[in-house]
Amino acid sequence: MYFDVFNGDADGLCALVQLRLANPQISKLVTGVKRDIQLLDNLTVTQQDVVTVLDISLKKNRDGLVAILQQGAQVLYVDHHETGDIPICANLTTIINTAPTTCTSLLVDEYLNGKYRAWALVAACGDNLLPQAEQLAKTLDITTTQFEQLKKLGICLNYNAYGHSVADLHFAPDELYKHLVQYASPLEFLIDKADIFEQLQAGYATDLELAQSTKPEYQDDKICVYILPDEAWARRINGVMGNDMANLNPQRAHAVLTYNAQGAYQVSVRAPIANKQGADELCGLFKTGGGRKSAAGINHLPLHALVDFIAAFKKQYQ
Repeated sequence: MYFDVFNGDADGLCALVQLRLANPQISKLVTGVKRDIQLLDNLTVTQQDVVTVLDISLKKNRDGLVAILQQGAQVLYVDHHETGDIPICANLTTIINTAPTTCTSLLVDEYLNGKYRAWALVAACGDNLLPQAEQLAKTLDITTTQFEQLKKLGICLNYNAYGHSVADLHFAPDELYKHLVQYASPLEFLIDKADIFEQLQAGYATDLELAQSTKPEYQDDKICVYILPDEAWARRINGVMGNDMANLNPQRAHAVLTYNAQGAYQVSVRAPIANKQGADELCGLFKTGGGRKSAAGINHLPLHALVDFIAAFKKQYQ
């Protein structure tokens, strides 16, 4: 049996689309909202199974991965987040690069020699890797208008992954994947599934307008912190808002805080576009924090720890 385990954002979705277009398989899909990253913990496999893991931190999933390897399954692990100690095992294949200039879909693109590159471009836009997306576009026969369409699709797919639960989302990631994987090119998807794209675009525009009307909780020339209200729209927009603010102010680091189901803050951090470093170090200072150099987060920051977070944020980027 095949298991496909993937982050529900643009990068995880597009990575799996590329792999399954290249090697179609009937598989069990294991995914969730953006912050559902410990996806291997409850996976039960056998020696005959094949597990593909995409766009979730090995460091956060090491115990689950070790258990799967001990059960004898073959594992392909592709990712760009923190790794910790990578298990040494004959039935584990890893394609991992934690550089801030790459993402899982770009790694899959290299692995497949660019066979479904337009999907990698979509993912790069979703992960706010616009220079990398523009480089990919130069190798594809697409117009400027088509590039902008793919960029919007990547942003919208990424936006769709954020929320407390799947109930907050416009589309469940596994169901969205089933629509995407039907098309060798995302441009074909945009034509045939225009209704899905239009729903995502409309939701994104409405939620972003609400977010942009929110005043910063703290701001100086190096950092900016927003706290959004405890509303479904805020939970959906928090990650994409961080990207949007980072693009508008490339010299400044940004943090967007929303409320989680336990009444604490959930934090999304974006390093400055001009210096994509330090987001993982900052969030790693807090118990439930992690991520990558350019973009990271904290799943549970107690309300009383806000002052400590802002102080650490200032120290990181001053």
